[in-house]
Amino acid sequence: MDNNADQQQIRLGKLEKIRNLGTEPYPYSFKRSHTVPEIIKQSEQLMENEQTVTIAGRLLAVRGKGKASFGNIQAQHTRLQIYVRLDAVGETAFEMFKLCDIGDHLGISGTLMHTKTGELTLRASVVELLSKSIRPIPMPKVEEKDGERIVHDEVTDKELRYRQRYLDLILNPKVAAVFQKRTLIFNTIRDYLRKEGFLEVETPTLQAVYGGANATPFVTHHKALDQKFYLRISNELYLKRLIAGGFDAVFEFVKDFRNEGIDRTHNPEFSALEFYQAYVDYNEIMRHTENICELCAIAVNGTTVIEYEGQTIDLTAPWPRLSMLDAIQTLGGISFEKMSDVEVKNLLKENGWELDADYNRGLATQLVFEETCETQLIQPTFITDHPKETSPLCKQNRENPELLERFEAYINGWEIANAYSELNDPVIQRRLMEEQVERGRGGEKETQPLDEDFLRAMEYGMPPMGGVGIGIDRIVMLFTGQSTIRDVILFPTMRPEA
Repeated sequence: MDNNADQQQIRLGKLEKIRNLGTEPYPYSFKRSHTVPEIIKQSEQLMENEQTVTIAGRLLAVRGKGKASFGNIQAQHTRLQIYVRLDAVGETAFEMFKLCDIGDHLGISGTLMHTKTGELTLRASVVELLSKSIRPIPMPKVEEKDGERIVHDEVTDKELRYRQRYLDLILNPKVAAVFQKRTLIFNTIRDYLRKEGFLEVETPTLQAVYGGANATPFVTHHKALDQKFYLRISNELYLKRLIAGGFDAVFEFVKDFRNEGIDRTHNPEFSALEFYQAYVDYNEIMRHTENICELCAIAVNGTTVIEYEGQTIDLTAPWPRLSMLDAIQTLGGISFEKMSDVEVKNLLKENGWELDADYNRGLATQLVFEETCETQLIQPTFITDHPKETSPLCKQNRENPELLERFEAYINGWEIANAYSELNDPVIQRRLMEEQVERGRGGEKETQPLDEDFLRAMEYGMPPMGGVGIGIDRIVMLFTGQSTIRDVILFPTMRPEA
């Protein structure tokens, strides 16, 4: 039997002894007067009034022998020292406490004091067991050095951290802080969009026709309808339906699903924000996008200037705008506009850059931009005026019909947003969707199917609008200093355990 199994058997034996003391190790509830963070915040007043307080939390350390022990209780990822004496809590409760292990949940009442070393401590008068743990927690080693708390051997195994996020959260308080900041980012965005007059809505995750992005969907089968369905790759077409239905401005936080690879910035299930506004174009959407990023940076870090992997990034609006062709010229050093198609094909071949479909000038332009420019876009930048072949859902540029009124926002070399002056001409929209279907039949990957219901909504009359999709996970990575998307998703996609 391995050591962990031995420890579980020992703990099961303690569980039986606790029951024999007349203690229920898994009670239904427990009433607290304060949380641990509240105790720490209000400690001076509570000590001055000698007020009895009641807390609950997880036992993460026990020290001492005989008739008195010290321990550490953690709740809301905050720790407080406790002091338990036989003569204060009584024989039965003290005997129960001696049978407790690291990982057990306790309820404790008492008054606050400072130890000789000045540490805030709860002097227990009542101790109750709230949950007996039977699996040992692999505790880190902690030492005090020059007044600083140093933690050794935290849970650093990435595989273990992602599979057992609950354990990661117990032992690594910094991880919990990342996800608290993630929620702060969501709330900051919600507050901004509501103040700007946007309505939060919900759209289907299961869709009979997928669309709104060029991506491979996950496929499932609806038994009752005997029909194939797809997990959403985007909510764009549904949000546009709502604008056609009369809403002036809508937004939605969604989980999108794309049956594609996993890497540092991609997870098959990811969080996105999309919002659409009637009677505006992509210029207004740029304003919203940079405002949102500014506000989120300030909410999380107190400033619009952030440090990320050695780079200082200034998110202060307004952000610079650069057309895709100008970016290729200035960042890539390639006079792309002056090149013939033969020269472009040679450029692709010489560099080993492959298109997913047969050659066309627009997709080649996009590919050259991605290969030569993206990684240089460290500071926030809007890349505007993409080739017309890159999206079937966007209006043509009003000055050059070969281009689209589309932008992508880049920070740290990552695309964090994609937006359009949205196409609302139903005749052109039908033609472009039909062309995509034909290209898909010809072997082009990740084309969008024809969505007759979406076209019908547009045919009733869809106002001009601007819209955007923003990758929330990448925003969280940037503003919390995390190096991989898995560090900002509570339960990232993993292979099944062997």
